[in-house]
Amino acid sequence: MEKKNNWKAWLYLAPVVILTGVFIFYPLINTIGIAFLKNYNYLTGTSDGFTLDNFGYVLGITPRMYMGIPLYYKDVIQIAVPNTLLIVFVTVPLSIIISLLIAVGLNSIKWFKKILQTIFFIPYVTNAIAVGMVFAVIFDGFGLWNYLFGIAMPTYWIDMGADPSKAMFALCVYIIWHSLPYKILIFLSGLQNIDKQYYDAAKIDSAGRFKTFANVTVPLLSPQILYIMITSFIGAFKEYSSVMGLLGRSGTAPGNNNMYTIVFYIYDSIAVNKVHQGAAAAVLLFIIILAFTGIQFWVSKKRVHY
Repeated sequence: MEKKNNWKAWLYLAPVVILTGVFIFYPLINTIGIAFLKNYNYLTGTSDGFTLDNFGYVLGITPRMYMGIPLYYKDVIQIAVPNTLLIVFVTVPLSIIISLLIAVGLNSIKWFKKILQTIFFIPYVTNAIAVGMVFAVIFDGFGLWNYLFGIAMPTYWIDMGADPSKAMFALCVYIIWHSLPYKILIFLSGLQNIDKQYYDAAKIDSAGRFKTFANVTVPLLSPQILYIMITSFIGAFKEYSSVMGLLGRSGTAPGNNNMYTIVFYIYDSIAVNKVHQGAAAAVLLFIIILAFTGIQFWVSKKRVHY
C-alpha cells in the first residue's frame, strides 16, 4: 500500500521540487561551472576552455597583463573581504543582543503590546532602498546625526572622501536597525512558548532577573538564537541592498571603496562582462558561508537545548 501511494507523494512534491531545481540547484551548479571557464561570455554562452585563473584574479594572486605589465587586483582581498567580515562580526552579534533585549521587554509589557509589536515590525516591511535614502539624509554632513550628538558640521559620514571608519559605522547602524524587527518577532514567538513553570521555579529559588534571564530564558531560546544566528550570518555575508540604499554607487567609486563588499564585486563583475570572475567570487563566498554555517551547527550540538 505504501509503494502504491508513493507516486502520490511525489506528485504533491513535484511543484516544490521543480521550482527548487530551477531556481536554486541549477543556478548553483551553473555558477560553479562558469567559475572554471576562461573568458566566458554569457550572451553567447561561449568560453576559451577550462581555467583556475578566475579564482586567482579574485584572490589577487594571478596578474592581469596590461601593455605587457602584470597587474594584481587586490581590492577583493584588501577591501571587500575586510569590509564584509566587519559587517558580519559587528552587526550580527549586536543585532541579536539588542533584539533579544527588546523582545524580552515587549513580552513583559501588558498594555499596548500589540501596538508596540506593530511599530517595531514596520521597518521590516519598508523597502530597504527607501530606508537607506532616509539614513543617507540622517548621516549627511549637515544631517540629523551630527545635530543630535552635537558634532561639528559639516562632518561627513558617507559622502565622497568620508573616513572609512565613519562610513562603516553609518552602514552598521543602518543594517542593525533594519534587521531588528524580524529577529524581535522570532524571539517573541519563542518567549511566548516558554512554560511559565520555569519562571515560577526561579522565583521560588529567589533568582534575580539577570540570573533568570541567563539561566532560564537564554537556554530555552537557544533554538531561536541558533536559527537567527545562521540566517543573520548568511544575510550579512550577502549584504548588498544596504550599501546601495545608503549611498548608491558612490561608495565604490575610484578612490572611495569605503563600503565595497564581496557581493558588490560580484555584481560589478557581471556589469563589466566578467561573469566568470563574478562566478568565482560567488563560489568562494558560498564556501565561506558553508564553513561558518557548519561551525555554528557543530557548536549548537552542545549549546542548543530543545
